[in-house]
Parts: sequence; structure tokens; C-alpha cells
Amino acid sequence: MSNSRPMFWRIIRRLLTANRGRLFVILLALGAGAAVTAALLNLQVDAKRRLTTEFRSLGANVVVAPRDLSESPNRTLDQSLLDRVPSSVQGQRAHVLAVLYVTANALSPNSSSSTPIVVAGERGDVDAEITGYNGGVIAVIVSSKSNQAPTCWIGVGAADHLHVKSGDLLTLRSNARAESCRVAFVPSRGGPEDNQVTVPLDLVQRLAALPGKISLIQISVPGTPRAVSDYIADAAQRLPEADVHGIRQFTEAEAKIYNRISGLLNATVVVVLILTTLCVMAAMTNVAMERKNDVGLMKALGGATRRVLQLFLAEAAVLGLVAGILGAAAGILLSIALGRAVFGVAAQPRLIVYPVAVALTILVAVAGAYPLRRLASIRPASVFRGD
Repeated sequence: MSNSRPMFWRIIRRLLTANRGRLFVILLALGAGAAVTAALLNLQVDAKRRLTTEFRSLGANVVVAPRDLSESPNRTLDQSLLDRVPSSVQGQRAHVLAVLYVTANALSPNSSSSTPIVVAGERGDVDAEITGYNGGVIAVIVSSKSNQAPTCWIGVGAADHLHVKSGDLLTLRSNARAESCRVAFVPSRGGPEDNQVTVPLDLVQRLAALPGKISLIQISVPGTPRAVSDYIADAAQRLPEADVHGIRQFTEAEAKIYNRISGLLNATVVVVLILTTLCVMAAMTNVAMERKNDVGLMKALGGATRRVLQLFLAEAAVLGLVAGILGAAAGILLSIALGRAVFGVAAQPRLIVYPVAVALTILVAVAGAYPLRRLASIRPASVFRGD
């Protein structure tokens, strides 16, 4: 057996170099299939992670709220619940934002009368106060514990209604209590935040006389819809006194978009692999006709049919390996360019795609070698007679 192995690979090398034109055609077909397959698979894997990141930039996808709000709309949560909120999921950090909503009368330097406005006090999971997520950027506001007037963020609708601009001092009143803040940001976020004032949480707690209380907790959980569901189940177990639920618009939209993209890319990969198999099969049909006399001679010399077929399957596997290695590398580079052209952002190379694309190319090459099975039925006597 050990003596026949060098001969086996010597014959393989001879088969690969016998017809270089045919070899080039098969390698080209397999390489093109591997390149397209690797490019589409890399785009699919990258799209999954990129969609998750983009959806997280839209804001929180999990909310912790008081139970039975229908009985008492003004119910609040204890701020100590923040210590029990899971801080991560599958090794990725979950961003937590505590919010307290109140209605106050706002008085600006440019207005002679106060105007009712919604005020949101926010405290994030970092040392500074945060106003949430806007395009993936966290806007930081100064804590109200300093001697100076704290900074507040005002939506464009509220700023227009109150006639304030960046730098103005805004006074907020609720019953006999009053607090002041300095307007710092007037961005547009395209949501209800455009019509409210956002300030540090402790300022709103003093204004509403609700120390240590919050209205809800907003959480931006990274990961797949399955990971988000697992996080919700964990949080609900840790916070039995609160209502933990996901924002369906985010989770369902993310799942639908990815499923459609994934389905389209998978279908395209299957079509490409089928077409590649057919191209290889057509080339191998010609190979079977050319090798008819060689197989007859091998059998006449005592070669077993199984051993003869192993030669040609090994040849196909080697072709698939070489084409897969070269084509998959080209395909990953192609996916980077496609991502930039289609999505405006270059796709990140995903290493898991490379071995998968190479393995699929080898399988396609072996499947395309099916016509070589016809060589098993060749009888040496008929070959020598010229039949």
C-alpha cells in the first residue's frame, strides 16, 4: 500500500498536466464559482452584524417599565433597580439609560410667559449623564451636581416653541420648585425627543419631588434577535416587580430585513453552485471520452475499478482545492468592493467564510466529476478492439 501511494500521486500529477487547456477551463469555472460564493457569504455574515449595529444606533430595543400603568399612569420605579439590570449579553455590553418624565413650566429669556413642556431626566450607565443614542454617538451633558447651571438638551420643536437657542438659560418650574439649566444642544432626532427638554436625572427628581424614582429604563441590547430575547428573559427574572419587554418595531424589523437579505443571498449562492457544477460536469464529460483508452489500459494491467475512480475523484478534489483557495480569496476582496458600492460601507472580511467557500468548491468539483463514473463500465477488450 505504501509503495502504491507515490505512484497514485504521480498519476494524479500526470492527469492534471495532460491537457492544460481543459485544466484552465475547469479551474476558471470553479474559481469563478468560489469567488462569487465567498463574496455573497461574506456579505451575508457582514450584513447580519452590521444590521445589528445599525439598529442599535436607533436607540433602545428593551424597556423596563412599572407594572399596571393602566391603574396609575404616574407609577414609577425605584432607581435601585439599575443595580440589578444585566450589564451584558453574550460578552457584549448593554447600554442602560434611566429616565424620569415630568411636565413642567418652562420660562426662557426670550419669552414673557411660561410654557408647559415635557422634561426628561436621564442617567446612563457611564460616569457622566447621557442623552441617549443618536446615530451611534452618545451626547454627554454635564451633571447638575456642579455649582454652575447644568446643561440641558432641547429638541428642535421645543426650542422653536420656547424661542431659545444654544447658550440660553432655561428655567423649569413645578409647583413651588424651580430649577435652571443652560441650553447646549438643539439637534434633530426625528422622534418625540424633538419636543422635550432633556436634563440630568437628579435635577428632574428634585423638580418633581421624587428622589430615587424613575419612570422607566431604556436598554440598548446588542446581538441577534435571539440574544435580545434571552436578555429580556434574564432581565425579567432579575426584575420581577417590573415589566420587561422588547420594542417590537426594532426586533421584528431587524429579523425581517436580515431574513430577506439572507434568503436572497443563499438562493443566489445555490444557483451559482449549481451552474458551476454543470460547467464542471460538461468539461468532465469530455474528459471521460478522452480517458477511455487510459482506463481500459489500467484495467487490463490489473487496476481495480474503484482504484481507477479514486484517481479521477482525487484529480477533481485537487482542482477544487486550488480553485477554492484562489477564488475564495478573490471573492472576499470582491465583497469589500461590493459592500462599498451597494451599502456605502466596505464589508469586513469574515474569516469563517474562507474555509466554507473552499469546502463548497471542493464538493462542487467532486459532484461535477460524476460523468467519470461512466469509465467504471469500460471493458478493456472493447477498448483494444477499437469499439
